[in-house]
Amino acid sequence: MSADKAVEVKGLTVRFGDFIAVDDIGFEVSKGEIFGFLGANGAGKTTTIRVLCGLITPSAGAVRVAGLDFGSDAAAVAIKSKVGYMSQKLTIYQDMSVEENLEFCANLRKMEPARMKARVKELFDFIQFDTDPKTMVKDLPGGLKQEVSLAVSMLHDPEIVFLDEPTSGVAPAARQRFWQLIRRVADSGKTVFVTTHYMTEAEQCGRIALMRDGKIIALDTPAGLKRTAFPVSLIELSSDKPLSKELLAQLKNDPAMRSLVPYGMRWHLEPAQPGSMESLRHRLPAEVELAEVAPSLEDVFIRMVEGKR
Repeated sequence: MSADKAVEVKGLTVRFGDFIAVDDIGFEVSKGEIFGFLGANGAGKTTTIRVLCGLITPSAGAVRVAGLDFGSDAAAVAIKSKVGYMSQKLTIYQDMSVEENLEFCANLRKMEPARMKARVKELFDFIQFDTDPKTMVKDLPGGLKQEVSLAVSMLHDPEIVFLDEPTSGVAPAARQRFWQLIRRVADSGKTVFVTTHYMTEAEQCGRIALMRDGKIIALDTPAGLKRTAFPVSLIELSSDKPLSKELLAQLKNDPAMRSLVPYGMRWHLEPAQPGSMESLRHRLPAEVELAEVAPSLEDVFIRMVEGKR
């Protein structure tokens, strides 16, 4: 394994009976990288993460995590000591206090009391936790619950932190603060492997792998994915009035246009070649405004992941 690689995967396949959840995928993640893993529900993201955390045995393929090869019970135990995992569902117990959750996790990992005490102080400082540790988790705001869950997943000071949709259901302000913590985790030299359905969050990843039906269909930087999916800038259509069905049908069937997809209250139109906006302007009602825009990751996701279904 290369010294600068935190994760190496080759030919990874996971089968559950006749169902193939992960289908012959391969990728690498560098140390200190924020690596995004995107895909629709059921694409195989969580299964892949559970393999990398040593929770599921792969059906085929080679996997190295934090310099350790899979293949024995001893290796699986060693890998678990080097990774932290924050699952889709909250990884702390609602009917226990913050303090009790941390103590429980420390006991599971057989941490010495002195080391646990020092790590708890470090992590409370890191997430700027100023609430009474004896507070029940169920009484914490949603964003703070996620931050405490992150602290629990990092209690044993792992080299790699796996975050599976860590901000799902959290208010935008809390999500923004959580991603500030993620960047600080990466800045400290740890590797962050994250899945999310929020494209604004995915923009903050160094590289992104797109999964569909158990396969990785693209892997690049956010900017690289946009260039690949959309070599021509998009045209955004907006109007105070909803666009008529006739007009939308006309645009969709226009051979000079590749695609037309809704984007909030607006529409993103992809021309087949540059320079189409002016000719289009003369063919649209006066109340429709046109603007050339760069594609977003949401456009990429619709095109490459959902658009193939």
